[in-house]
Formats: sequence, structure tokens, C-alpha cells
Amino acid sequence: MISAMKLENRTAVVTGAASGIGRAIAFSLARRGCNLALADLNDKGLLETARMAQSAQTRPGNATAPTPALCITQHHLDVADRSAVAAFPQAVLAAHPGVDILVNNAGVAIGGTFEAVSEEDFEWLFEINFWGLVRMTRAFLPLLQKSDDARLVNLSSIYGIISPPGQAAYSASKFAVRGFSNSLLYELAGSKVGVTVVHPGGIATSIADNARVPTGMPAEEVAKRKAIAKKALRMPPEAAGEIIVKGIQRRSPRVLVGNDAKFLAFLERLAPNSYWKIFSRLLPKS
Repeated sequence: MISAMKLENRTAVVTGAASGIGRAIAFSLARRGCNLALADLNDKGLLETARMAQSAQTRPGNATAPTPALCITQHHLDVADRSAVAAFPQAVLAAHPGVDILVNNAGVAIGGTFEAVSEEDFEWLFEINFWGLVRMTRAFLPLLQKSDDARLVNLSSIYGIISPPGQAAYSASKFAVRGFSNSLLYELAGSKVGVTVVHPGGIATSIADNARVPTGMPAEEVAKRKAIAKKALRMPPEAAGEIIVKGIQRRSPRVLVGNDAKFLAFLERLAPNSYWKIFSRLLPKS
């Protein structure tokens, strides 16, 4: 039986930590006594995440005993910036003794068909969702390999398992994350670095509100599409964060987050060429 990964006194780097799933993952890690290097472009959000995480640590058995303060650092980082990512490990090591967990969570979205999404927007999304993740992995893998027990955690999506119409760019990036992670899983087999790829379903974050839209799309259509997307985002980020961190502890190679993700992954395995046609029949006519 595989032993659980112990998170207490470990150090985790979490990108996209200023809100949503990234903040929730940071909170859940902190509850288990894990030190954090939090990264995002949103400095105000990072400050709030750090405050929440610092107060989240579960007290030891004796509730009156003082809880040692976690080492939580905040780092302004654009994962699409090559030089910033390359320099980031040294910034982390200036405050932490090493890195045991890397959570590549930072990501963006853009809605629209392949023809509607410009090449510029397509590349912008890939620079963050895929190349940012790859560069972070390349930058931190040497540090993970120095740990006696390390984990690389990459956030894909249920859209890295299914490919809905109108999500060509986003789905392509998340399939790329899935393929990259699965290959690394085998390449690193037998080492002290494990790999977990995460496929969240509809998590109630601001991703729909913040998503880019194709140039020229009417405002009414934009509002309609975002409203439809938000209806599918139901699971609280805090619940998603707990599921993901428990998956890290179990050393799970794949984590499906939410019943919707589990159902759609099963449907895709059952009917790989017709799952969307079947699923569409289950959707409300409106």
C-alpha cells in the first residue's frame, strides 16, 4: 500500500494563487502545515491569500499550544514571462530551504469557435496555460529532484478530456497539459518526483467573467455566453482545493474534481466519438 505524502513542514509553490482554485489549494495546504511560495500578477489578491493561509494552519493536539507560523511568501509573477520564470526559483530559495511541491494552477480562458478566435488570442492563451506551465516545470524540476518526496501538480480541466464546440483554444491547451503531464509521469517513474494531473469540472471561480472574447462579438452575445458558462460553475473553490490536496496526499496520478467531471470523463470513455451528441441531449432546451 502506498503511504500518504506528508505535507507538514514541506514547501509548495502555487501559481495563480490570488483567487479561485489557486487560493483554495494554498488554504488547504496551509491547513496541513505546508509552507507556501504564492505567485500571481494580482498583488492585492496574493496578500489576502497569504493572510488567509497564515490563519488556516490546524493547531496540534493540544489546542492551547502555540502553532508555529508558516513561512508564506508572495511573488509577483507572470508565467508567460520567460525571464521572470527562469529567475523565480532563486527568489523562492531566498526565503525557503527548498521546494517539495509545484502546483501549476495559473490559467486563462477564451471562448469562441476556432474561426472566431484570432491567432494572437490563441497564442496568448497557450503562452499562459501551456508554455507557462512547461517553463515553470523546467525551472523547478531540479529543486523537486533534490527533495526526498516531491510532487508536480498540473491543472488541466475536464476540457482536457472532452472537447466541446466553442472551446477549441482552451481545450487544446488543456489537452496539451494532460499529454505533457502523462508523459512526465512515466519519465519520472521510479524517482522521488510524482506527477498529478487535475481535471476540474465546473468550479465557481471568476474564470468566466475574466475570459477573453473574440474581437467583434456583440456585447449581448458576450453577456449571454458568460451567463451560460457561469451556470455550470457550481462547486465552491474551497471544496475543489480540498479534493486536489487530498489527491496530492494520496499521490494520485489523476484527480477528477466534481461529479460533472467524473460523469463527462466516463461518458467520453464510453462513447469517445459521440459523447458530445449524447451529452447535448441531456442539456436543457433553453
